[in-house]
Amino acid sequence: MRYLKEGFDQKMEKKKNLGLVFFFVFIDLLGYSLILPLLPYYAEEYQATPFIVGLIGTINALGQLVAAPIIGRLSDRYGRRPLLIFSISGTVLSFLILGFANTLFLLILSRFLDGILGGNVALAKAYITDVSEEKDRAKSLGLIGAAFGLGFIIGPVIGGTLAQFGYNVPAFVAAGLSFLNLVLVIWRLPESLSPEAREKQRESPQTRFTLDLLIKELKRPCVGLLLQMQLFYNLSFTLFTASFALFAKITLDFTAQTTAYLLTLVGVIQVIMQGFLIGKLTARFKERSLLFSGTIGLTVGLFLYAFTQNLAWMIVSLVPISVSAGVANTMLTSQLSKSTLKEDVGGTMGLSASTQTLAQIVCPALGGLLIAELGGWAVGILAALLMAVVVGMLYFRLRPLPEPCGDEAASSVV
Repeated sequence: MRYLKEGFDQKMEKKKNLGLVFFFVFIDLLGYSLILPLLPYYAEEYQATPFIVGLIGTINALGQLVAAPIIGRLSDRYGRRPLLIFSISGTVLSFLILGFANTLFLLILSRFLDGILGGNVALAKAYITDVSEEKDRAKSLGLIGAAFGLGFIIGPVIGGTLAQFGYNVPAFVAAGLSFLNLVLVIWRLPESLSPEAREKQRESPQTRFTLDLLIKELKRPCVGLLLQMQLFYNLSFTLFTASFALFAKITLDFTAQTTAYLLTLVGVIQVIMQGFLIGKLTARFKERSLLFSGTIGLTVGLFLYAFTQNLAWMIVSLVPISVSAGVANTMLTSQLSKSTLKEDVGGTMGLSASTQTLAQIVCPALGGLLIAELGGWAVGILAALLMAVVVGMLYFRLRPLPEPCGDEAASSVV
């Protein structure tokens, strides 16, 4: 009975920790999405040109691209909790600078600091990987996607409401939410790596932070391929999301309100998929089958989107895009977490986050260029072709292998 009680207590502790991580990611994304739609208007107060406005987003993304793998790798050696505290403290600082900004330089500095000191989501994924069983990994990681969706649904509405009192007000509210996150992590979130595991990893040459070791991770038989697939997925889906408002305005002459409702529809479907249904799907089907179905569904949905002619057609294309993206993204992250060496989880999740950041750097300008030069259909076609590459990689290259990531791999691909 004592062992049963201990097992039950451990299970309940893990559930509580997963709930805390979900709340942490939700608050983090809520704070971010509060100010994201307002940055162009904020920048206009300082006579920033459209190029400078775009540069502000690029600087933030470049900072994340560099920082996420480093912070993730350091968390492999020193633990998730201290790096989370460091990262969230940087987010609080960046929002405070944004709130007090009275020059364009301070505005740019705030976004750069948020990028270079950030890494919150990559650390959250590493934490979930540490505390969840392999059979529950996809369901647990789906909580990240659900928290993302909720944050991006609620944040812009609150930010837009608060902006009537001044563009700095949402920044201060975002700083307050981030500070709440910091307090919760310090007060309630335990470390997910044991002292023995951290000490062992610090002594291992595999966990010394070098750029060479991170690049080698890209070349591992299974992990490298999954990271490449994730890069193409992120390029495809970010191209779709980053250019959606422009596509809707220029191609279909939708109002801002209609566009906002459609994006909310995408967010709601993804929350339902990743927060509630993904666990039921993984209980019935193999993850590789779900990944294959999700990537095919997303490819088809994007092709339909490319030739949208009216609102009804748009909604018909958005449903498979939203459902399939929720499945494909969760399955890719789950497979990556299961195929990574235990001592490399943080660094690999950092690299995973960097593929998203790279897409955020490239896709907004690329989408605008395609729409301006060729028309809205070109965005949908290119996004669909990028997803078709993922389907091909999955079908022809990601075969079950005896040792997909080496003898020390956490597990083989399902």
